[in-house]
Amino acid sequence: MTVAALVVDWGGVLTQPLKSSTESWARADGVDPAHFAEALKGWRSLAEAEAGRGEDAGPVAALERGEIAVADFEVLLADELGRLGSPVTAQGLLGRMLAGLEAPEPAMFDVVRTVHGAGVATALLSNSWGNTYPREGWDDLFDAVVISGEVGMRKPEERIYRHAASLLDRPTEACVMVDDLPWNVDAARAAGMRAILHTDPAATAAELELLLGVTLT
Repeated sequence: MTVAALVVDWGGVLTQPLKSSTESWARADGVDPAHFAEALKGWRSLAEAEAGRGEDAGPVAALERGEIAVADFEVLLADELGRLGSPVTAQGLLGRMLAGLEAPEPAMFDVVRTVHGAGVATALLSNSWGNTYPREGWDDLFDAVVISGEVGMRKPEERIYRHAASLLDRPTEACVMVDDLPWNVDAARAAGMRAILHTDPAATAAELELLLGVTLT
């Protein structure tokens, strides 16, 4: 099927890399990055053990679906980091952690703008950690916006990919997803989408050019 729609992630695709943001936060807050990774890994294991309906049940999944308040998640994360040996102030924790995502990736914005201007349907599909999004100008970039905490679904759940495609009035098979996390890319493919693992704007633009037939490089 011809690819007729572009779906893009926010953090790490349209912004600077997520890893850079979290590493900067860890240095500023005195958090050992290994402790942060261990906390998230442990919660993922918990989620897998508790999943009883095909969905993760851990704290991160709950946050991304909007099922837990940001302040409550911050307390949980601060407690876990403290237990691991990296005490940190809970209040405002996520705001400090995600501050780096305020820096856009201009080259990827140009890609989306060019694709949208060529008449290809475009959507943003993002997992939110309670962060705010700079939405000014989005009407000129996206035909649909799907934020996990606003729709009660999250990547890598198959239903959120199908939801994004439905908002564009396209089957998933006519969409290409760009994401910087391998498991989200795998899930998009499982839902029927083409998918690109984003590593840098030039490589992504080259792949999209071939799929969409729009000059980007």
